[in-house]
Amino acid sequence: MNHAIKIMAPGHEALTQNTRFQVYTERQLDKIRPLERFTKEQRFEMHVVANVLPFRVNQYVIDELIDWNNIPADPVFQLTFPQRNMLEPEDFERMAEALRRDAQRSEIQAIAVDIRSKLNPHPAGQQEMNVPVFHGEPLPGTQHKYRETVLFFPSQGQVCHSYCTFCFRWAQFIGDKELRFASNEAGNLHKYLAGHKDVIDLLMTGGDPMVMKTHHLKAYLEAMLRPALEHVQNIRIGTKSLTFWPQRYVTDEDAHELLALLERLVKAGKHVALMAHFNHWREMDTPIVREAVRRIRAAGVVIRAQAPIVRNINDDPAVWAKMWRMQVGMGIIPYYMFVERDTGAKRYFEVPLERTYQIYREAIQQVSGLARTVRGPSMSAGPGKVEIQGIVELNGEKIFILRFIQGRNPDWVQRIFFAKYDPEATWFDDLKPAFGEEKFFFTDEYNAMQGV
Repeated sequence: MNHAIKIMAPGHEALTQNTRFQVYTERQLDKIRPLERFTKEQRFEMHVVANVLPFRVNQYVIDELIDWNNIPADPVFQLTFPQRNMLEPEDFERMAEALRRDAQRSEIQAIAVDIRSKLNPHPAGQQEMNVPVFHGEPLPGTQHKYRETVLFFPSQGQVCHSYCTFCFRWAQFIGDKELRFASNEAGNLHKYLAGHKDVIDLLMTGGDPMVMKTHHLKAYLEAMLRPALEHVQNIRIGTKSLTFWPQRYVTDEDAHELLALLERLVKAGKHVALMAHFNHWREMDTPIVREAVRRIRAAGVVIRAQAPIVRNINDDPAVWAKMWRMQVGMGIIPYYMFVERDTGAKRYFEVPLERTYQIYREAIQQVSGLARTVRGPSMSAGPGKVEIQGIVELNGEKIFILRFIQGRNPDWVQRIFFAKYDPEATWFDDLKPAFGEEKFFFTDEYNAMQGV
């Protein structure tokens, strides 16, 4: 099944079976050999979902991360392969009927577009409110939600080595330019940053910037060494590559060049952080990941780990506690536990906020202080990043205690506020103010920002 050569580590321990990147999408689903054990109907169900939600997986994930004796419960299988219940029953049947009668591709695409439109493709106002203006025009491929931080979506990084089934940026991957953030205008990015001295963080995101060749990454990052961009102190790179293709830092032909670029930024005084997405400890439990982490850290790069709580994948405090302990042991900083956003296959993945907080609390009790750097559970909602700090009863009313970690208005940061307890709530927008208040303290200002 595997035709790639093996790369040997010191002591003759094989790091990986896969060094040649081979990817499968919906059109190649039937070529994935382990799926041969599935029934024809089960494979058809995968095709149905994959015609609506983006699907992409590579050979490394198939061979070295998924336990095919634990299907469908295996967390990495759930993370990467489509499941029938990710779609509402009526939407599933609508697409299934079209595929069964071999409908024209244009009809299938129209059905997919209609279903996707109901899945909140751009949550938290990221298309309407986050795009900055440069010389009187919206700046493509850029978001500037918080004063100190600019997000940039390089056009060469608009895919990932594999796709997460729960991804809140799934709309980037479906081929609709109207829904995609992307830009190859490095020059405009640099000019925008140079004109905003209050920006201290640049976050490269996507997709995944680490799918890019190093020479493309250089075009965006080397300019950070110029005096005009001295105020940009921190360079963050959001990536799932340490899960889906750690070979990027070890066996890829430009891996050394990539690490040298990052090291050069570090030696010039920049804080370079790899914002790694690990959803389950299984993703970290291969030799190639450990070697990739060692090389990244040797270049002076800090690795911070973040992920949402996702039903069917990691809604278990033991999973989080083991993952955080492993991260600390590897020199990775546990950074964020998120609440799964209200987008895409939310119905399949969402966890009630009450249960989410209980998972966080039980997990944090099982680790030492070195792992208690993790913040959360946090919701990246429209007004900002809101953390659940507790569930208590005050004045005879059960409430959620909430706090702004980040806010559209910096004055909101660290403000504590209260919401009515709701055992069914799964997202910030489900919550109502506590103690008889009609609105939260920020509601009027936030509405004004939205033009409401």
